[in-house]
Amino acid sequence: MPSRLALVTGAAAGLAKGIAVRLAERGDRVAFTYRPGGTPPDATLALLRPHDDGAVAVPADFERFEAAAEAVQAVEAARGPVDILVHAVGPIVVKRFARCTPDDYRAMIDANLASAVALAFALLPGMRERRYGRLVYFGMNGASVTQPARGMALYGAAKAGLVSFARTLALEEAAHGISVNVIEPGDIRDKDAGRAAARSQAANNPTGHAGSWEDVAAAVLFASAEENGFLSGMVLGVNGGLTGPHE
Repeated sequence: MPSRLALVTGAAAGLAKGIAVRLAERGDRVAFTYRPGGTPPDATLALLRPHDDGAVAVPADFERFEAAAEAVQAVEAARGPVDILVHAVGPIVVKRFARCTPDDYRAMIDANLASAVALAFALLPGMRERRYGRLVYFGMNGASVTQPARGMALYGAAKAGLVSFARTLALEEAAHGISVNVIEPGDIRDKDAGRAAARSQAANNPTGHAGSWEDVAAAVLFASAEENGFLSGMVLGVNGGLTGPHE
């Protein structure tokens, strides 16, 4: 199969930065989004170019519903149809509900849940026509079972809704050759630490050490692999056995 085009959201920094590089190392062509006014895309582009000299970055503020369609249009104009989506964008508010505001609610729903829906609207028609697609969404550890956590009422609700949406898409889109899966990262504090560095850091999970972006990237590569189209509706916890949302 010709190299596939992967769109990774929010890959200027954090976990998504390493994921984008791993996808390019696998042989996928890569485009990614970055937040206007946030971390510039240059560092990620520099890491991608040795593996994919056509890698592109497009600005997108996913608190605007229209931003998803605009980003997809820009990417497809530059590189062609998107075969893989890795939606890693997901801002978090951590505070008790008594201190939350309606603006907090809108930010959590718009950037976590609504952005996932908007990207599905933008990408699925083309994927259905081509009868191929891999969608990988990011939940919160425990979101698939609505695990509660103090300080995460709004974030947890948005991510639980996202998991339900993704798993329903998995049911509805499978006949079109499209798989939809969810990654639930655990409490990975240092988003730039690789496995070797992370394993030297003590952490309060069953493994006794911290997780890394490489662990999350491994799950993304598994969920988006060409040969794994039969695997859909999965929720993959990357958490060292941790059952709660945070350590």
